[in-house]
Amino acid sequence: MSGKKRTVWNFFDRIEGDKVVWIIALVLILISIVCIFSSTSRLLEGSQTRVDIVKSQLFIVAAGLMLIIVCYNIKNIKLFRWFSMWGFPFSFILLGLLLIKIDLPFLKSVEINGARRILTVFHVQVHVFEVVKVAMVLYLAWALDALKKGELIGPSSLLGKKILYIYAPFLITLVMILPGSNSAALFIGGIMFIVILLGGGNFRDMAILAAAAVVLIAGAWSIYEVTDHKAFKRIGTALSRISEGEDWEQQVIDSKTGSEEFYKALDKIRQPYSAKIAIKEGGLLGKGPGQSTQRYVVPDMSEDYMYSFIIEEYGLWGSLIVIFLYVSLMARGSIIARNCGKDLYAKLTVAGLCLLITGQAFLHMFVNADIGPMTGQTLPLISHGNSAFLCFSLAFGIILSFSRIAQRRIEKEQREAQPIMEFGENVRAGLDELDAFESGITEDGAEDELNDEMDEYGI
Repeated sequence: MSGKKRTVWNFFDRIEGDKVVWIIALVLILISIVCIFSSTSRLLEGSQTRVDIVKSQLFIVAAGLMLIIVCYNIKNIKLFRWFSMWGFPFSFILLGLLLIKIDLPFLKSVEINGARRILTVFHVQVHVFEVVKVAMVLYLAWALDALKKGELIGPSSLLGKKILYIYAPFLITLVMILPGSNSAALFIGGIMFIVILLGGGNFRDMAILAAAAVVLIAGAWSIYEVTDHKAFKRIGTALSRISEGEDWEQQVIDSKTGSEEFYKALDKIRQPYSAKIAIKEGGLLGKGPGQSTQRYVVPDMSEDYMYSFIIEEYGLWGSLIVIFLYVSLMARGSIIARNCGKDLYAKLTVAGLCLLITGQAFLHMFVNADIGPMTGQTLPLISHGNSAFLCFSLAFGIILSFSRIAQRRIEKEQREAQPIMEFGENVRAGLDELDAFESGITEDGAEDELNDEMDEYGI
């Protein structure tokens, strides 16, 4: 490779790591730029135009690509391990700042729709849960690997170390997310649970951990009831979405058009029904870029309902391409994890991040298809959202870096591998004689057979 002249045509050949993951990331980013341009009508403020929104998105895309490239070029896995070690403390601090409702000139906890999920740092919004998702996957991968290697300090017993470094951070993170979002708590908790399970958690411990999580959620619900629905308000939101028995569609039909009851019922069904209308109107080939009508109806079309928008404009084929990209990421992630050899940290990091990205993508799709209650989870690397885009860019960068490290490890092993046996001249001659013997032709026999054939044909 070093002897080849560097040209534009062989540039992609010089890129190390898993090229399929590179393609997946770049295609998702391109889809994001196109879709944000078409779906942002409700995001416009004042004299803003779509071009302003796209310029902002291009800036975020550039920052995300830079983040991917920086992570990709980190060749020392120890650096990733060191940062991963601080994943839980960092998440704990961010979630704590949300819960204490910090209000400083340069740092504020922002409440939106009755929930606190965002910190503003010097007027820049940071969606805390998006950061915590990636940080906790990295932390648990480090903790499980350090536990296996015997590097953890503290309690002398193995169970004590598990509780201190793995189970307690899992439960604490789960409880701290609950006041802001039940769906985020369940999703992030589920991803963390799977990472712990992949890291070697035994059945008994995992059953106890799951039971503890259920007890904590039940405790939060009890506090919600005891405090007359003032604490853990999002518990009430989740209960209303799950147990809601009102037929809002029928109320829209029965209510007088323009009445308070009519608009109340209409607001309840506006987003999910408009998303299903978008899916139906998309058909096989879609309406075409920029032709969506439901973007004017659904406030969160560019975020929570991006998949419905893609189907409306690009049809069934467009939706299948998106599904194929996320499924391919999961498949390539399993290959990269397998190629990481005996490095448990690398394996769990790659597996956990791929599960996080793919799992959130399909959860987003299920909500858009009205399978289950609304969760507010975006479509990774496509939906509008600066914090989410940068965090998923970080995840892709780490996956690519680890695929590069795994590729170099395999190449090194291949170079250092010795042949099973050295073949000398005597051995090679013996093998040639064996081949001749198995074919039934010896050197003398071959000559006799040739003479017989020449006689037969009169030569």
